[in-house]
Amino acid sequence: MFIPSLVNGITMGSIYALMALGLSLVYGILRILDVANAGAYTLGAYVGVTVFRLTGSWWIALVAGAAVAASLGFILQRFFYVPILASGPIIPLIASIGVFTALEEAYRLIFGPYIIEFPARVPLPDIHVAGVPVRGVQLLIILVAVVVLVGTWYVLGHTRMGLAWRATAQDAEVAQAMGIDARRVTGWNFLLGYALAAVAGVLVSINYDAVYPTMGDMPAYKMLAIIVLGGLGNPLGTIAASLLIGLVETFVAAYVGFLLPRDSIAFVALIIILLVRPQGIFTRGAVAK
Repeated sequence: MFIPSLVNGITMGSIYALMALGLSLVYGILRILDVANAGAYTLGAYVGVTVFRLTGSWWIALVAGAAVAASLGFILQRFFYVPILASGPIIPLIASIGVFTALEEAYRLIFGPYIIEFPARVPLPDIHVAGVPVRGVQLLIILVAVVVLVGTWYVLGHTRMGLAWRATAQDAEVAQAMGIDARRVTGWNFLLGYALAAVAGVLVSINYDAVYPTMGDMPAYKMLAIIVLGGLGNPLGTIAASLLIGLVETFVAAYVGFLLPRDSIAFVALIIILLVRPQGIFTRGAVAK
């Protein structure tokens, strides 16, 4: 059971990292918890399955889902969050929960309440690791997650946009005084965060061959647990916490699954770690970290 659990844990951890990284980036700059980001996860899946039915291509579906979700993130940032940011962190949090709920209802009304199949065939073959079969879709998820996360790390640490993000996260007023357009930086931040969530949604729907309106419910709560564990606003800590939660969930479900439902494990881990280390696994930080 060890090798299958390890592969499944890394796969789920990769998905969680894609979902939670966008939320961590947004918190790093704006200091708000954008629960509506989970709506992009479901939106990406629905756009992906729609495009796949038209084109038969999983990668076009992946790009289309990310593009549409990124557009949603930009629109929400520009016309929804900007007017209420001065109200403090609680108002945007409550508003984002309302947006997330409204998005779920919109998906239900537009696409129907039933599960839609996503029978995409990935180009990677099934392989065997220590005699255990590993599906091609699992390899695809891990590969895409590695490429996307490494690309995000490069953008944050080695580009002018990344420098602007880090400066805005550390002190937005000083960054603006130095000539950085904070609104533009925040807009690109939302574009990236929502695109990452959509990529996760498409990959998960391909993995489980299912898309449905409420598929973002549990990820919305798990994202909050993960970014707290990783240190609020710490991207590297978020990635590490995602992999840890994915592995812990999988191994606990495999060996003592009869004691706890799988989806509750992340929150039990959150409670235990916060009792031992209230600041999370990593110290709280901004995008700079």
